[in-house]
Amino acid sequence: MLRGRGTLSRVGVQEGSFEGPSFYEATTPINRTLKTRVSSPSVDGEALSSEAMAAAPKVRAPHPAIWMVLYFPFGALGGFITIPLGFLATKNGISIGDAALLNVAQYLTSWMKWLWAPIVDITLTPKRWYVISTALSALFIVLMAAIPLVASTLNVMLLVIATASLVNSVVGMAVEALMSQATAPEEVGRVSGWFQAGNLGGNGVGGGIALILIQETGRSWIAGVLLGALFLLCCVALYAVPTSAPHRAEGGALRAVREVVRDLWTMLKTKGGLLSAILCLMPVSTGAAQGILVQSKVAELWGATDWHVALVQGLLAGGITSVGCFVGGYLCNRMAPRTAYALIGVALAIIASGMAISPATVKMYVVWSMTYSFGVGLAYAAFTAVVLSCMGAGSGATKYNTFASLSNFPLWWLGWVLGQVAEKHGPRAMLLAEAGFGVLGIGIFAASVWRVRRSSLPA
Repeated sequence: MLRGRGTLSRVGVQEGSFEGPSFYEATTPINRTLKTRVSSPSVDGEALSSEAMAAAPKVRAPHPAIWMVLYFPFGALGGFITIPLGFLATKNGISIGDAALLNVAQYLTSWMKWLWAPIVDITLTPKRWYVISTALSALFIVLMAAIPLVASTLNVMLLVIATASLVNSVVGMAVEALMSQATAPEEVGRVSGWFQAGNLGGNGVGGGIALILIQETGRSWIAGVLLGALFLLCCVALYAVPTSAPHRAEGGALRAVREVVRDLWTMLKTKGGLLSAILCLMPVSTGAAQGILVQSKVAELWGATDWHVALVQGLLAGGITSVGCFVGGYLCNRMAPRTAYALIGVALAIIASGMAISPATVKMYVVWSMTYSFGVGLAYAAFTAVVLSCMGAGSGATKYNTFASLSNFPLWWLGWVLGQVAEKHGPRAMLLAEAGFGVLGIGIFAASVWRVRRSSLPA
């Protein structure tokens, strides 16, 4: 599962005729915690009069469920890698450590995507990027399904996964750019829940359906074609979203890139932006253990079969994590998102420890996996709220994906570390290791909060 946040503005939305900077303080709990610079209406750099502002067309914000539909391809491609490919890898004779490389390949491009995020901000439009990247993601999922996953083809599969993840990252960027321009501050928590429901729900449901189809038909390509078709259908939801223009500036692409970088740097020089970046770098609330628990050899410790994995880590997990996303969004509308994110990290560490010390039975595998999935849903919604509450105006794809890259970095290295621990010391030790890293990350973040709050940085 990948991640891809700050107060959202409506910069560049073409259903109105205005764009540019203003200041206001929203009354939601998020914005009482973080005072955010937001755009005020202007035309060609000149501020609009109050009369012009009143006459300007209102932006029609879509129902938050639209973001869930649009984000489904992003989550489902990751779910296909984690669940059916992860399960089949060890079942087909690949070691636990080598099977963990599937997620390592997926996250490799995910923590580097800030490098190409500005391209989405300054070229084409988010909608065009969405259609292009979603169509290519559909092709790549068919390709992954068609390659037999055995030891001799592992390197080829890793290359395909890394390339597919790079392409799929643009799907997320396009949605995040659209979302950042069409969401009001008071809607941050609600939008976060629906948005991450598409990510985690797509991950679980898409991966679970794929594994069941593969087990029932014996033909992996059928699962790939079905998911690819669903990806293309998600493009229809674009009709419900206001069209937004790319972040262009006089002076061409170089000037536009400079403005995007300036927006990003301005955000990171605030207390809220810096603390959010530090929190994203911590191995907190990652859910990295799910990529190991889905493996056939790991699930065998609890006596879980392929059907248990498909249901518990796939279909049921998709529903449970989605519920967690909505609850997490609700919490972040009522408390500071960074505080919620840190507390959820502590809860996930407790859950991982509980699973590690409980009896190794199928019942415990189901109960703890469902509890863990709910916690992951809470965490991902809180993550989105953390980013949205400090992002500010403009350059939505770049800002969001800077935080996404930071948060995917611990997912990348922690996923590999947990795979090695599980292979050498067993799944129980792996779960305790994840809990330990989480507690350590919370401690580092708490020290950072103490230091940053006493700095001279603006709020």
